[in-house]
Amino acid sequence: MKPSRDRRGDNRSEPSSRAATPAKTHEAGPRPLARRDGPLPHENLPLILEVQPDEDYALLDSGGGEKLEQYGPYRIVRPEGQAIWQKALPAREWQCADAVFTGNIDEEGMGRWRFPKAPLGETWPMRHAGIDYLGRFTSFRHVGVFPEQASHWDHMDGLIRGAGRPVKVLNLFGYTGLASLVAARAGAEVTHVDASKKAIGWARENQEIARLGDRPIRWICEDAMKFAEREERRGSRYDIVLLDPPAYGRGPKGEVWQLFDDLPALADICRSILAPKPLAVVLTAYSIRASFFAIHALMRDTFAGMGGRVESGELVIREKSAGRALSTSLFSRWVAE
Repeated sequence: MKPSRDRRGDNRSEPSSRAATPAKTHEAGPRPLARRDGPLPHENLPLILEVQPDEDYALLDSGGGEKLEQYGPYRIVRPEGQAIWQKALPAREWQCADAVFTGNIDEEGMGRWRFPKAPLGETWPMRHAGIDYLGRFTSFRHVGVFPEQASHWDHMDGLIRGAGRPVKVLNLFGYTGLASLVAARAGAEVTHVDASKKAIGWARENQEIARLGDRPIRWICEDAMKFAEREERRGSRYDIVLLDPPAYGRGPKGEVWQLFDDLPALADICRSILAPKPLAVVLTAYSIRASFFAIHALMRDTFAGMGGRVESGELVIREKSAGRALSTSLFSRWVAE
């Protein structure tokens, strides 16, 4: 799926107001859902996964509905609705920004970038934990990477390297591919799915920039639900599944995704396509009108009888100026024990 703007999985629009019901699948009618038998997995909550500032990325300051970030060589100002406190750094620090997003402050609102010092190109070199990629100024204020996901990337890297066997990873709503590159570098065979041709093109470009062109990554431009349904029918199996869906989105052929309506069915499919000895399923949800308890309960029900544990909470970025934590998203992950 892709959201109504050209973005894969971080459409932070408001979710459907309907309660979670069996999703409308795309090929064979509604998928019948029944509660799984067996004991619920153990649980670990609340779990707060935190990203600290480093030389590659830092949240320098936040407040007044904005955030000041350092992405590699550039200092960037963007809207941030959750930053309802006051800025800690003096105005002169904010005025030193290289790029400022202006225009509609809503997550779906289009705008433009203003460059106070000198005009900048669409892309610039970035790095995460030794993986080179391109940052990118988009018309929807995003920059091609979501640094709060680093906590999940590090966790996945450890699972892959510690498995002692070949690992297959499915990255649904994969966007520009940082998670796929982390998995591939760790030694996994990766299938990356996104509904946006542009995002797939950016992800392929990042693979070459990261010098990981020889690693086994399949780049699939397709609706996530359709692809997962087909993999289930084919008997394809994965050790790790990553899910970073939008609240609302459309597939390349107009397929409609509503997170509250469609996530239960997709989570159920993800369980069905797990390998006999799976490692993890990781779900991230942005700006939905729910607490992490909602997706926590969904994941525990979905993986009933599988053992392991479900860990749920929030992804946060620790601010450099005053040490405050900016929450960016909810998450829930099932991990085999």
